[in-house]
Amino acid sequence: MKLDDKDHDILQKLKNNSRQPIRDIAKSLRLRPSTVHDRIQRLIRDGVIERFTLKLNNAAVGENFIVFMLVAGKPTEYLRKGSIEQQHIKEAFGITGEYDLLLKLKFKDVADFNDYIIRFRKENKDVIKTLTMVATVVLKEEV
Repeated sequence: MKLDDKDHDILQKLKNNSRQPIRDIAKSLRLRPSTVHDRIQRLIRDGVIERFTLKLNNAAVGENFIVFMLVAGKPTEYLRKGSIEQQHIKEAFGITGEYDLLLKLKFKDVADFNDYIIRFRKENKDVIKTLTMVATVVLKEEV
């Protein structure tokens, strides 16, 4: 599906606030509400919009300690175990290079992270090595 400028404008408005009324989006883009509604429905139907969700305040929900972890080993075994669904794992990517996986994790604090990493290393014998990096400030984070 080819997206035009109007589609991109609508998507940008929805990314900024997916709860914004269609009428407000239409007014700001100088389009008819029915046009915006139809385009949104087409974007959903064609799989451009996968779902509507929300962005949480990390500190307010107790997930202000953010860690990126590189994992080397047999990631297929790790994924097969269902470990990827663990609550602390917010994003996971298969990558190229020296490591096989990149995980974005969120924790309450350093003690919470320490408990997780000790358990992770014990439970995943197929993992050869990990490299963890703690985020010091969130500059931009999208859902």
